[in-house]
Amino acid sequence: MSEKHFVYILLTENNTFYCGYTDNVEKRFQMHLQGKGAKYTKANKPVKIVWQKEFQTKSEALKEEYRIKHTLTREQKLELINSV
Repeated sequence: MSEKHFVYILLTENNTFYCGYTDNVEKRFQMHLQGKGAKYTKANKPVKIVWQKEFQTKSEALKEEYRIKHTLTREQKLELINSV
């Protein structure tokens, strides 16, 4: 069985986005809801998964996570989310 690699974006209660990497989006989302996922989502409660994409390799996924987190504006993130 090959490993799966996902990048995802969550919408938070205060209308911000959180982007992350995981091998299981639903399990990771549940961790975020329990306040165990990340420092950011502990302080900014997630509401729903608004975008996710599967990648062939962990390296590809982590590069995309970095690109989304560090180079995209909020408007560009909205475009990405709405392009699905």
